[in-house]
Amino acid sequence: MNKTFATIVMGAAIVASLASCGGKKSADETIGKTEDTVTSPVAPLVVNGLYLCDADGDTVVLNGPSLGWHSNWGRFYNDSTVMAFKEKWGANITRAAIGAHTSGDVVNCYDADSADAMSRLYTVIDAAIDNGMYVICDWHSHENRLNDAKKFFSAVTDKYGDTPNILYEIWNEPTEVEWQEIKDYANELIPLIREKAPNSVIIVGTPRWDQDVDLASESPLEFDNLLYSLHFYAASHGDEYREKALKAISNGLPLIISECGSMENTGDGPIGYDSWNEWVKLADDHKLSMLMWDIADKEETCSMVTPDTSDNAMNWTDGQLKEWAKLAMKTIKTRNHKD
Repeated sequence: MNKTFATIVMGAAIVASLASCGGKKSADETIGKTEDTVTSPVAPLVVNGLYLCDADGDTVVLNGPSLGWHSNWGRFYNDSTVMAFKEKWGANITRAAIGAHTSGDVVNCYDADSADAMSRLYTVIDAAIDNGMYVICDWHSHENRLNDAKKFFSAVTDKYGDTPNILYEIWNEPTEVEWQEIKDYANELIPLIREKAPNSVIIVGTPRWDQDVDLASESPLEFDNLLYSLHFYAASHGDEYREKALKAISNGLPLIISECGSMENTGDGPIGYDSWNEWVKLADDHKLSMLMWDIADKEETCSMVTPDTSDNAMNWTDGQLKEWAKLAMKTIKTRNHKD
């Protein structure tokens, strides 16, 4: 993910003068129910200023592992995986990465088999509801696939509407795409989602693999209840990218780290521990939720489990969790105060 950097000069005051919704509150403390939604013991969420909040105005910080592409690692899209995330990883959220289109070695995506994609997504959403967790419904696309995205989100919102567990991520990683194209896409898709899910949080992608969040902050969308996605891979993305994030925050843009890794942006290579710790500190300082990529068994650093792992994640052994999985689990437990 090659990027062009701009020198960013930060002002002395970043967040202190911006709106806050108070202290962090556990997602399990409030039972949220709205008309025509599924009842689930999680708080309905709202974006207030820079922060994700519950109905009482308390800040909510969500942390968990992201599932990999449904089309290649669909065997992990089951109840046991979500249960293990909550009970063993200490997570309060996961992410269902529904592949929109063929990309490299990723095949059999939504464009080839939409029925399989929806079935796997619904299994994960239902498991999140049953386990009292949040879940990101991720349209995992690198391309502008607006027509398919409309069909996809129409189906999901027809079924689940404003169910408080669900956050809708409308474009995973726009690649070399200008912010205006992403805005045009969002301006068509968000009203469609809002027809059936008027109060749900929607996550909007940002230019160049969700890294030019500073550009988005200069001309944000005119909708409420939006978060903007920030992605990083710590061994490749250092201070320049953190400066972009800080500029976006100083401009008042509410961010979510809906995908991240500790390794290089290829998904492979060594873990960059120092840079990872800097990113976690930034997330802690600004109360950003984090999703770690990914639950897959490929021979690469970012794939968290070994190929011999069972489909039943409750049976995974310590030896089947790779170095990155253990770091991600430690980070999740620490940030969710579940050590």
